[in-house]
Amino acid sequence: MYASLLSALLLGVLPLVGMAGQSSAVGYLAVAPPARTLELHTPLSASGVMVMDMESGQPVYAVQATVQRPMASLTKLMTALLIVENHKMDEVVTVSRNAASAIGNRAYISQGERFTVGDLLSALLIASGNDAATALAEFHSGSIAEFVVAMNERAQQLGLRDTSYADPIGLDHANQYSTPRDIALLTKFVLGKEEIAERMQMRFERIWSLEGSEVNLSHTNVLLHTSHALIAGKTGTTDAARQCLMSTFEADGRQYIAVLFYSIARYEDMKAIMSAMSTTLL
Repeated sequence: MYASLLSALLLGVLPLVGMAGQSSAVGYLAVAPPARTLELHTPLSASGVMVMDMESGQPVYAVQATVQRPMASLTKLMTALLIVENHKMDEVVTVSRNAASAIGNRAYISQGERFTVGDLLSALLIASGNDAATALAEFHSGSIAEFVVAMNERAQQLGLRDTSYADPIGLDHANQYSTPRDIALLTKFVLGKEEIAERMQMRFERIWSLEGSEVNLSHTNVLLHTSHALIAGKTGTTDAARQCLMSTFEADGRQYIAVLFYSIARYEDMKAIMSAMSTTLL
């Protein structure tokens, strides 16, 4: 019941409930509908798209938004959520050999060095470090397998029924997938966490281990470095997922979440969406 209610709240709808606590036959009452819908005239390369009004949670544009596909490093949104919900930012994590040797995109943290949870969260969300994701997952659960169990449990609690996790990173796997709709809903929820929201907006950051090693982080979302309208973002790329992208942006005084799956030109796709929402964006 609670998962269904939370999913409804994230979508911007509320169930009408009678005096006895039973759902009314009227169905669902929409809350704060979006100010507009998106009329997109430029073809997108992405196969799955969701553009959602940030305030109401209502979709303004969708293409195959409920089709399950690999999500690559958009997986790290859930990794970040579990860490923020369960840990303080000043807790200290020792980087394991397994974390330091993680394959794929890395922040280049070294085995045996110690970082605060907050700094590793920055490496996770800004640089999309697979090493940081592994270190945080091991710190939280003791093993990657146990962390994955927690990820899938949290997804079910949030009503993300088309999402499944196989690791905290986003590597290609038959049991690692989501939909643009679920990622948009998850984004809306996680941006309510200040520790996550502020890091997803950072273009650059510098962190240090307790041993004094310096790590420079640059956001993987290229548009954050070039567009003033973009607020926050998260990228993801694998062979099976192609190019994935989540971005939040402002247009005509309102904020939107846009999610792209299976794109071959994600930044051009995102710029087309942003341009269509406002002629003054770019």
